Amino acid sequence: MNILSVLNMSKSYGEKVLFKDISFTIAENQRIGLIGVNGTGKSSLLRIVAGLDSGDEGKLVHANHFRVQFLSQNPEFSANETVLQHIFAGDSPLMQTIRDYEQALQALEEEPQNAQKQAALFAIHQRMDTHNAWEASTQAKIILTRLGIVEFQKPISQLSGGQKKRVALASALIQPADLLILDEPTNHIDHETVKWLEEHLSKYRGALLLVTHDRYFLDRVTNRIFEISYGNLYNYEGNYAVYLEKKADREEQDAASEDKRQNLLRRELAWLHRGAKARTTKQKARIDRVEELRDRQVDGPSDAMDISIGASRLGKKVIELTKLSKSFEQRRLITDLSYIVMPRDRLGIIGANGCGKSTLLNLLAGRLQPDEGIIDVGSTVKLAYYTQENVEMDEKLRVIEYVKQAAETIRTTDGEIITAAQMLERFLFSPSLQWTPIAKLSGGERRRLYLLRTLMGEPNVLLLDEPTNDLDIQTLTILEDYLERFPGAVITVSHDRYFLDRTAEHLFVFNGDGQIQRFYGTCSEYLSQKQHESTLDKDNIQGTAAQTKLNQEPSKHIGKLRKLSFKEQKDWDEIEGRIAEIEQQIAELKRQIASHGADYTKVQALFEEEQKAVLALEVAMERWTELSELVEQINEHNVPHSQKP
Repeated sequence: MNILSVLNMSKSYGEKVLFKDISFTIAENQRIGLIGVNGTGKSSLLRIVAGLDSGDEGKLVHANHFRVQFLSQNPEFSANETVLQHIFAGDSPLMQTIRDYEQALQALEEEPQNAQKQAALFAIHQRMDTHNAWEASTQAKIILTRLGIVEFQKPISQLSGGQKKRVALASALIQPADLLILDEPTNHIDHETVKWLEEHLSKYRGALLLVTHDRYFLDRVTNRIFEISYGNLYNYEGNYAVYLEKKADREEQDAASEDKRQNLLRRELAWLHRGAKARTTKQKARIDRVEELRDRQVDGPSDAMDISIGASRLGKKVIELTKLSKSFEQRRLITDLSYIVMPRDRLGIIGANGCGKSTLLNLLAGRLQPDEGIIDVGSTVKLAYYTQENVEMDEKLRVIEYVKQAAETIRTTDGEIITAAQMLERFLFSPSLQWTPIAKLSGGERRRLYLLRTLMGEPNVLLLDEPTNDLDIQTLTILEDYLERFPGAVITVSHDRYFLDRTAEHLFVFNGDGQIQRFYGTCSEYLSQKQHESTLDKDNIQGTAAQTKLNQEPSKHIGKLRKLSFKEQKDWDEIEGRIAEIEQQIAELKRQIASHGADYTKVQALFEEEQKAVLALEVAMERWTELSELVEQINEHNVPHSQKP
């Protein structure tokens, strides 16, 4: 059943048409990915669907009580609100109840003996029961923890930009909604968290509309793709892989249509050149037709960005690190790191947020100095650093003025000398857009412009810090092709698995406490190995049951056993009581987690204890299954043990 319809929607900014007369529907449980080059209006369309903006023409149709949650690329927060206050914002009875409970709990913790505050908390306890709010409250804190936010009462003003984005993501996930809209949800989260988010969204009950640059994420989460191109919206049934196939088919058809258009245009122009006079209505109509054919915009390969910037010569010596160490505020980020960067190195750097990845790039770029060790940079190195921070741009400058500050001309990979204006056109900045003030560019267009300026110096060593943030998929694909041919060294920090698979041949894995593991292979290969090791660790935890099963290989021949061993009989007599005991323990831990909501340290300890109890329950259930099958088969085949061959 459709939950929302967009009818004949159009949106422009000044003379720039983002999309014109587009229509589509969103049905229950649909998972839609929105794709398009930066500046084509993806974020604008999301805001219109979310009800935060309106189109120039067109309308939205949905039920009266339609609920939508929207995660913006740049979320806004109220002054002085805490993490939990933002998470539980909203006017639904559920959110109001949880918010009141958290406030009452905090007030009582400040004055534990205040009888009035004790009574107020007791009254809210009853409301929490009425609205079944305990589970939602606990789930919100679990989501925050999984997103790396552990100080629930901390003012949001004291969080980093990445932490703020993750708080906003948690808020969007916990609020009840018919449609969840996410604008670049994978920015600022690491690989493990992206994997968790994929699994969480697979169980999400509402519909989903999202923009993301993470192609693996897009492929695994979506079942429909919308593409905005030249003001049109194309609808593809299937995930990202299916979209690529269907888009290729469409472009082939468009190319055939373009050939026909060009042939027709040539014939019509030949007719004009023969000197036809536009005296009759028929002749005038034919001239209008020629002009329409000539001016028609075609969405095709000409829309591709061209990164063909050359690189300076690089000698054999690039960068050599010797026993490098770095700490911040008594926290060790890098310990005793030695490494020699090779001329064609393709190194990827991964790890949890805040573990020191960007710090290593800043050390390599000379922006920071090591506490210990030596960084020796070769004399021919011409280094460019593409940072993840929003670079300060003079918004009064026009696009072409900003680029010319780096270079007036540039040498391409084939040796051609071209101007800054020509290079801007290759980066999809039309001549008219080149004279636009930077203030009027979209966030994605600014990042594309910053990428161009980074490359304009013809570097031979590239440091890329989260380059996929805010760049569209088309630009990333072309950047990947460029890096594949790049003759120098590339060192990349990224959480984007697809991008790393394309651009990195080996990895530095930051494991915390300054320890850096080297892995020779792709990011996907590393994550697959890590998952395999995690499975083995779980098997080791369940070692008692697994070893018992292994030692009882004769149980495959159950029909030849007469009775249970002493230990088996004892386990069989006690196992059901043990299972009931663990289930009761888990229920009690859940209750305690809910009641200690404001005390993160206590909640975290209880949560870890709950995870251990859940694992113990799995072990007990596996043992019960094993013993019950054993007992059943003994009862069916009471064969004396002495008759065993």
